[in-house]
Amino acid sequence: METCIIIHNGYIDNPPKSRNEQLASFLRRIGVCEERGSGFDKIVYSTEIYQLPAPKIEVYDEDTKVTLYAHMAYEDMSKEDKIRACYMHACLKYVSNEHLTNASLRKRFGITQNSVVSKLIKKALDDGKIKPYDKDTAPRYMEYIPYWA
Repeated sequence: METCIIIHNGYIDNPPKSRNEQLASFLRRIGVCEERGSGFDKIVYSTEIYQLPAPKIEVYDEDTKVTLYAHMAYEDMSKEDKIRACYMHACLKYVSNEHLTNASLRKRFGITQNSVVSKLIKKALDDGKIKPYDKDTAPRYMEYIPYWA
């Protein structure tokens, strides 16, 4: 299953689903976990702050595997890693009532070249991971949202 579908269907900014509600209730009362279910939002936010590759999410029948990566230079990331990070950046921006822009993605990766980020945005658009917020906006002011928004 694609990472983008997984995020849309159950991770970023969605309410928690507990397998054992009694245990979850107890853990919330003693402060070990929270009610809102913002854990994945925090993971994606932290990977952006520290400019880490986006987490990779794999879903199996009853289990989910999330792989976190150590810091890696933009040039050393695979195309898949870059597109996944671009998509998750769009998701995080969207749930924060903002939009992905060339400037926000440059900041996310810690790079200064507009053209490098423009090429990545084009790849993410071509792969169907993001879409323009307003197609009629001038290219210089273009903003993007996740494909499902």
